[in-house]
Amino acid sequence: MPALSTRTGSELGLYELLSVLPSQLQPHIESADDRSFLCTMFGKRSLHSLVKIHEKLQCYEDRTPTPVLDSAGSLAQELTEELQGRIASDEIRELLKLLSKPHVQSLLSAHDTVARKSYDPELPPLPDDIDDEEDSVKIIRLVKNKEPLGATIKKDEQTGAIIVARIMSGGAADRSGLIHVGDELKEVNGIPVDDKKPEEIIRILSQSQGAITFKVVPGIKEEAPKEPKIFVKTLFDYNPAEDKSIPCKEAGLAFSKGDILQVMSQDDATWWQAKQEGSGSLRAGLIPSKHFQERRFAVWRPMTVTQPQRTPSKRLSGLRRSFRLSRRDKKTNKSMYECKRSEQYDTADVPTYEEVASYCRKHGDRHRLVVLVGPTGVGLNELKRKLLISDPQHFSVTIPHTSRPKRHQESEGVEYHFISKHLFEADIHNNKFIEHGEYKGNYYGTSYDSIRSVLSKNKVCLLDVQPHTLKHLRTAEFKPYVVFVKPPSIERLKETRRNAEVILGKEDKSSSKSFSEEDYQEMINASQMMENHYGHLFEKVIVNDDLITAFNELKLALRKVETETHWVPISWTHS
Repeated sequence: MPALSTRTGSELGLYELLSVLPSQLQPHIESADDRSFLCTMFGKRSLHSLVKIHEKLQCYEDRTPTPVLDSAGSLAQELTEELQGRIASDEIRELLKLLSKPHVQSLLSAHDTVARKSYDPELPPLPDDIDDEEDSVKIIRLVKNKEPLGATIKKDEQTGAIIVARIMSGGAADRSGLIHVGDELKEVNGIPVDDKKPEEIIRILSQSQGAITFKVVPGIKEEAPKEPKIFVKTLFDYNPAEDKSIPCKEAGLAFSKGDILQVMSQDDATWWQAKQEGSGSLRAGLIPSKHFQERRFAVWRPMTVTQPQRTPSKRLSGLRRSFRLSRRDKKTNKSMYECKRSEQYDTADVPTYEEVASYCRKHGDRHRLVVLVGPTGVGLNELKRKLLISDPQHFSVTIPHTSRPKRHQESEGVEYHFISKHLFEADIHNNKFIEHGEYKGNYYGTSYDSIRSVLSKNKVCLLDVQPHTLKHLRTAEFKPYVVFVKPPSIERLKETRRNAEVILGKEDKSSSKSFSEEDYQEMINASQMMENHYGHLFEKVIVNDDLITAFNELKLALRKVETETHWVPISWTHS
């Protein structure tokens, strides 16, 4: 490489050298991106400030300054004793008060430490009674503060030795770099632990204050491969204080359903190490592993295939209102819903953790599907209607399919997509419908293609479905944002729905009725069932106490979905 300047690097100084380096290198760099990168890197103010600090320190070190004395603390003590024997004047009292202040004493102590250059911690001398043939040992002293030491121990079943089982990422033991997994613990504060149970040793540690001394035999240290960053969304609540299985309750990490955790280690098949994302804490805590928690859930509540709750015919005559049946279709009759089934999903979907990644919709990308879920009568249709009215160019709904004949006042693709019964049955067989049902020999249903049609027009598709269909919509294609609309308390329901009616037939007053006590209770029960079984799939919960308030909350949430970063299943970002 050609000389950078006629002056040598030592004559130039590091700061000057960095300043001229980009211009000197430019003729030798062909790529415009590389030139831009160099200019940006060398032009950063932080780099220039760092170099200036380096040069100042280098200049200071070249002068090799020496302290006037390295015993300022003891000198202050002697001065205090001398002054206390004198007749106290205001000046002496003020000086004595100043020298007795803790922060002044700490400052003098720090001065002496730096002056003596005694930066290393003082370690206790090695014990005299170490057997020459004994394995090499380490004497480790850690200062215990309010946080746990961040290590767990176990008893080796074969040898009976007390072994360090895990080191919590970011904890005191991890930061010290002195204790490692596999180390054998011999003594704690001079107390042999060979004949003690792990619980007894933990008790000794919990009762110890200040510095704790460990005598350990180093284990074989293996360089663990660096694990990639893994983030999970928690689908259940966890409190380590109530967990009888956790090896150390103090080391556990409590979390609530919906929290985002960064998994720091999965070395242990039973207990992972994780920390709360965004908390700023460097210290990890123990959480049950996915496999372990799934096994526990299977024991606590045997898995059953949850069938969708049927709404009694007196509450909903005909099919779902989202199919928008006409008055003549909405005569009193029992109906049912069907959707594509996944037996494997139904029997194995135990909510524990879901691996997630951050996602923000880019300009030009399709909108996320918005799915509204809630019990009958809670106000889903009213919320959809208000959204459509507020911005019909931005929001839209699907058009359902039917096999019944088109009437003279109806248009294809407006009220329904009209198809033959044979074609409808073929589409059912090919799993093209999210939900479908049969009424008086005619089929009605909502198809996946009807969602795609809305999204392809760069509109937000609003859809309300039964919650058991959510699992079929949770794909990278639709990226559904699921909003659960729940009722307020039964007392508030009675107050706000006093003059409302259950509409059993659209614009058909003969098929509407006032809410009864049973209707209120059934709405509450259905809401609780949905939240218990499908709550881990909900990204937003809105209590429809007041329709205007609920609408404003929903509209704000949907605006954030389009503009802000959210956590979504990792599979949605890899498509």
